[in-house]
Amino acid sequence: MCVMSSSNQLQRGLKARHLTMIAIGGSIGTGLFLASGGSIHSAGPGGALAAYIAISLMVYFLMTSLGEMAAFMPVSGSFSTYAAKFVDPSLGFALGWNYWYNWAITIAVELSAGALIMKYWFPDTPSMLWSALFLVLMFGLNMLSVKGYGESEFWFSLIKVSTVIIFIVVGTLMIFGIMGGEAVGFTNFTKGEAPFHGGFMAILGVFMIAGFSFQGTELVGIAAGESEDPKRNIPKAVKQIFWRILLFYIFAIFVIGLLIPYDNPNLVSGDIADIAISPFTLVFEKAGFAFAASVMNAVILTSVLSAGNSGMYASTRMLYVLAKEGKAPKFFAKLNKRGVPVNALLLTASIGMFAFLASLFGDGTVYIWLLNASGMSGFIAWLGIAISHYRFRRAYLAQGFQLSQLPYRSKWFPYGPIFAFVVCLFVVLGQNYTAFLGESIDWNGVLVSYIGLPLFLAVWLGYKYTKKTKVIPLKEVDFSYEK
Repeated sequence: MCVMSSSNQLQRGLKARHLTMIAIGGSIGTGLFLASGGSIHSAGPGGALAAYIAISLMVYFLMTSLGEMAAFMPVSGSFSTYAAKFVDPSLGFALGWNYWYNWAITIAVELSAGALIMKYWFPDTPSMLWSALFLVLMFGLNMLSVKGYGESEFWFSLIKVSTVIIFIVVGTLMIFGIMGGEAVGFTNFTKGEAPFHGGFMAILGVFMIAGFSFQGTELVGIAAGESEDPKRNIPKAVKQIFWRILLFYIFAIFVIGLLIPYDNPNLVSGDIADIAISPFTLVFEKAGFAFAASVMNAVILTSVLSAGNSGMYASTRMLYVLAKEGKAPKFFAKLNKRGVPVNALLLTASIGMFAFLASLFGDGTVYIWLLNASGMSGFIAWLGIAISHYRFRRAYLAQGFQLSQLPYRSKWFPYGPIFAFVVCLFVVLGQNYTAFLGESIDWNGVLVSYIGLPLFLAVWLGYKYTKKTKVIPLKEVDFSYEK
């Protein structure tokens, strides 16, 4: 066990319970609480389930791939470092900056969302007040120490997990008529065009929504670099991913599909400004719970704060590692006495603040472009994980190591990472497939949806050209790392 406590190293302050909740919390958010209703409305309960199950399998294989590498090499740079070591330094450079930018912009999104939620209770207060307050809160939690982030994330996630468990229990009782009136059984699964509505294209549309819903699960890889005992705790967290996904997403969507007809007009909106029509709110109100909207509003606020908090942590650590590896100014590798990369944190918070301010001026055009440029970043990071793991395992065996020596070994190799890569690529290329279906191509829609892809390629190939990097031969892959 290696405890890092000196002033020039990150501190391994995350306990097993922190890692477990970070992994859970990363996959539960507004995608489940709000967007799940729209998914059922557009594709029917069966179509929504099919799409979420396919994406769940992809995420499961991605996280077991990441878990194998993170348990073996627990570094905060995670897939950026892995890509640089196992594939090509230029790919690691591009993945690192891509991921930093993605989460820095996400902070601005969460600041806007948090202000909208507070308007539910305090409609006459200025949005700027709440956004500034939330920014200070997120910054403060990250400035304290890694334990500050881990502890806050533990409680944020516990609230979300408890809500989903209560929802599933209450929903199950309602399905059998024990609560909320008569038993509904499977009537909503056979109503009209259910369980599949809208055909294959509708399911494809839900694919995209489901993909965005699961973004953040890879945070456990970033947190590995500050885990107390990564070789034991990372496998423990990763092994539970399949059951968490099954419980928190598949069961929850199944319950919603059984209780609320897919043609219910209240399911159409996935707008965070209207919490009253969250499918969770609708079910709780049907069960007879007073103040359901207010309770769900509070839960969704914790999701927003959790996402912003995690975004600030992940992007700060990624920038720190980029600086340490010589891929960003060394200034950002400076740590304070509590092991927090304070300069990297200040820049990340500033970018989040400026992006938020950009959303307030004019018609928010600059902000929309920034947001769209980051939209694909999570999927690109996932592609990087799949490629890195495939290369890692092949290099590990090529150099004569035994799989039994790995602290954690993912199952179904090489089919797992290959399946994850193919499905993820499918989601990336299908981001705005409707732009190509009209009489003429909607070039503005194409540009808005896919701008993140050429930006990533430009950074990757630009670094590759200037630094003359090459794909690393399997027998020359370096498995050493700084603890």
